[in-house]
Parts: sequence; structure tokens; C-alpha cells
Amino acid sequence: MKSHANIYRLCAIGVLSAMVFVANFFSIPLPFEARVHFGNVFCVLSGLLLGPVSGGLCAGLGGFFYDLTNPIYAAGAPVTFLMQFVIGFVAGAIAFRGGRRSESFAVNLTGAAAGSIAYVAVYLAKNFIEQYFFLRNPMETVTAALIVKGSSSLVNAVVAVVVSMLLRPVFLAAMRSSGIDEKLAREN
Repeated sequence: MKSHANIYRLCAIGVLSAMVFVANFFSIPLPFEARVHFGNVFCVLSGLLLGPVSGGLCAGLGGFFYDLTNPIYAAGAPVTFLMQFVIGFVAGAIAFRGGRRSESFAVNLTGAAAGSIAYVAVYLAKNFIEQYFFLRNPMETVTAALIVKGSSSLVNAVVAVVVSMLLRPVFLAAMRSSGIDEKLAREN
């Protein structure tokens, strides 16, 4: 029944969004409001497990609600939703392309890497626009901030790809043993 599949999909989105949210708290702060964290791991994993739209929603919602809990990031929560959505969407779009259901290690790895790289590009572009055009910082200051933020984002990207690829089989096995994977597949 399609309505049951929708309920399972909604529950899966809720659980993975919560995991993105919680994983964001495991972080190492850096200068210029940058940090190394584990939130992107679950953003990538969401796309690999649920596909582009559902995976993007998990990533975006988890990041959005995390930002709302921190006064430093709260004002940017809507932008974070869009930027985090990119990770899950791109990873899922590649992993599920052509009717595939995220079965190929090489395709999943490509999706995880592409999602992470797309996020780094969007994140750096957003920071450049913010720093240079809105805050009107001199180019030297903008460049220094982008180097720090870019470095932490690249570390986050590598961690996201490696850890999500290690966790994917574990999560997929749990989804299969509970029958959730089959119920979600029927929806597509």
C-alpha cells in the first residue's frame, strides 16, 4: 500500500534527520566560525540510503535544526538547509541514477565524493559572497577565512565519504532485516 510506504519514508526521513542533527554536535571548533564535525557523514549516508529527495531532506532538516540550537548559526539556518540538502541530493542522485538502488560500491563512492565536493563548493561560494559583498571585508581577510573554512570543509568531506561508506552496509543490513528497505523500494 502506497500510504504505508509513505509513512515508512517519513519515519526514515525523521530518523536520519535526527542523526544528522546529533552528529553535528560532535565537532572540533576552528577559527572564523569553522569546525570539523560528523554531520556531513549522515548527510551523505541519507542520500545513499534514501535517494536524492529524501536524502536531501534528511541532510537539510538535520542541519537546519542544529543551526537553530546555536546562536552563532541560527540566522543562517535556512541557508544551511539548502546547502546541506545539496550533499544528500547529489549523493542520492548518483547512487540511485538509472533505477539503481545504491548497490554498486563504485557508484556509491562516486556519489558520496560528488555530494561532499558539491557541498564544499556551495559552502565556499556562500562564504565568499557573505564575506566580500555583504560584510565588505578586504580580499586578504576573505582569502584567509576561505582558507580556514575550505580546509575544515575538505576534512569534513573526506571524513564524510570514508565513514558513510563504512556505515552504509551496516545501516542497509538493518533496514533489510527489518523489511524497511523493501517497503521503501515499493514506493519508487
